[in-house]
Amino acid sequence: MNYSLKEHILQLEEKLLKPEIRSSQTELSNLLSENFFEFGSSGKILYKNEGISQDGIAVVKMTLSNFEIHPLSEEIVLATYRIYNVESKQHSIRSSIWKLSEGRWKMVFHQGTKTSD
Repeated sequence: MNYSLKEHILQLEEKLLKPEIRSSQTELSNLLSENFFEFGSSGKILYKNEGISQDGIAVVKMTLSNFEIHPLSEEIVLATYRIYNVESKQHSIRSSIWKLSEGRWKMVFHQGTKTSD
């Protein structure tokens, strides 16, 4: 199948919400760049090299909506969207920077900011 860039990045973002991906250090390594870092909606800063254990990261139940991409260059894309955390009933706005490296898109930065619905 030939996906558009927007569909491809959306698919990657949705993968990062899946329990089987979040609980696998290997799968996360395939999606996150070596220098990945995140400003979490919790206010915590997470770095790939110090924040991902053997068991991955916390499994969550979230729904994604209002997805858009904003290309910054041929190899860099900003993705923006909304997340609803079903368990905590918390809404947040999200942004991720994806970079094409060696033929694969990897997330280099992510930010979550709590908001009202």
